[in-house]
Amino acid sequence: MGKISKLRIFDDENGVMNRSVMDVDGDCLVVSQFTLMASYKKGNRPSWIKAAPHDISIPMYKAFCKALEAETGKHIETGEFGADMKVELLNDGPVTICMDTKNKE
Repeated sequence: MGKISKLRIFDDENGVMNRSVMDVDGDCLVVSQFTLMASYKKGNRPSWIKAAPHDISIPMYKAFCKALEAETGKHIETGEFGADMKVELLNDGPVTICMDTKNKE
């Protein structure tokens, strides 16, 4: 959990990504995205066969949110698991970070 709460993704006074969400006293919103597990290798329709079923994924989601809350000491805002949600945000920056727990680069 420390990797997420301490990841330096916010600019410092010199415009360098050198501050974490904890450093900037930021808040966290955790939204489940099982669709990220879609496989597109075969055919033209995405497959979600590798996505965990609800009885596995919901407890994992809740445990993640609880651990992040303990790490940051702040309430973690969440979406509604499995719901069709519309989330509006301001994406500040041209950065996308993929965290793959199987590929430890």
